[in-house]
Amino acid sequence: MTDSIAWLRTPAAIRERAGQILKYVEDGRSAWFALDAAGLEAAVQATLAVTRRRFADPSKIPFHSRWRHFEAGGVDRWVLLAERMKDLAPQEVARRRIDLAVVSVLLDAGAGGLWSYRESATGKTFMRSEGLAVASFNMFANGAFSRDSKNDPLRVDAERLARVTPNEVAMGFQVRGHNSLLGLEGRAELLRKLGGVELERPGALFDLLASGGEVKAGAILAAVLEKLSPIWPNPMGDVWPHPAVGLVPFHKLSQWLSYSLVEPLQGAGLEVVELDELTGLPEYRNGGLLVDSGALKPKQKALLEKVFAPSDEAIVEWRALTLALLDRIATQMRVHLKMDAASLPLAKVLEAGTWFAGRDLAAKRRKDGGPPIAVESDGTVF
Repeated sequence: MTDSIAWLRTPAAIRERAGQILKYVEDGRSAWFALDAAGLEAAVQATLAVTRRRFADPSKIPFHSRWRHFEAGGVDRWVLLAERMKDLAPQEVARRRIDLAVVSVLLDAGAGGLWSYRESATGKTFMRSEGLAVASFNMFANGAFSRDSKNDPLRVDAERLARVTPNEVAMGFQVRGHNSLLGLEGRAELLRKLGGVELERPGALFDLLASGGEVKAGAILAAVLEKLSPIWPNPMGDVWPHPAVGLVPFHKLSQWLSYSLVEPLQGAGLEVVELDELTGLPEYRNGGLLVDSGALKPKQKALLEKVFAPSDEAIVEWRALTLALLDRIATQMRVHLKMDAASLPLAKVLEAGTWFAGRDLAAKRRKDGGPPIAVESDGTVF
């Protein structure tokens, strides 16, 4: 094995291996997928339609991050919570926002179609990613992750995380017999492992990144992977073998987290640059968009009928193709909207965007709105 772990953690490695899988499929060598140019254009048009529906002014598109999910139901929950932090220095507010983002992202694996969360403050019910976000946000707001929930609730402490139980997560996420959540044990285990890394709190990532006035997006990912790598079941992280190209890195949750740290850093006065160094996110909404639009044509019926493991060849290919084709969709979106990469970075295309287009198509094609390809979830990959 000649690939170093350090290289496999870089966005360049993620894009390089995804590109190799794309060529493998374009050459007709895949047993699972074929590419269709008309289908890819359909994916672009679906994304464009969602973008125009959601944003009359494309210059107002925000970054794709966990913070958008905290606004589910049209409620800006962070603004309400920030009022309770108004006496703190901006740097400490940033640490607490990072505390929240890290925990919420780690809890953001596929929930399954049977689970929902009813928020008592709004009376609204949320499912999937929005539900997971709102549930974890309210756990944070209530001091569930603080070592002193009574006197200083709005923070996350390693010593508290190390004691989190599946039952506590189940209570916070309203899990019951009729409201089951996929990967409950895996989610609790991730939080306990997070409590065991060499960080007193997740918000300490701020101090690792805030040495100057400018932060490169690649540096955010590097810090996340360096400090959080011990929590993953696979020692290399979200990296999987493919028989034709070798190890294929994705680091989906780590990149999702990196995108979600941008706003806390900016809120403390730091400039985040080179955001397009990060890749798209290889998860089932973006990947589902490509299958449901016809951009990716399944070569076997089993692909839409079986349940696969994250390590299966078909899933490694699906995720790698998602990464490579998201870059192509972003390029075409800029052409249609007459924008450049600086004004419409990939993070905004995802938000505008591909994620919502994928969900819309899933809702039209399947009663449960789930992905076209089923993947086992243990709470650590999707």
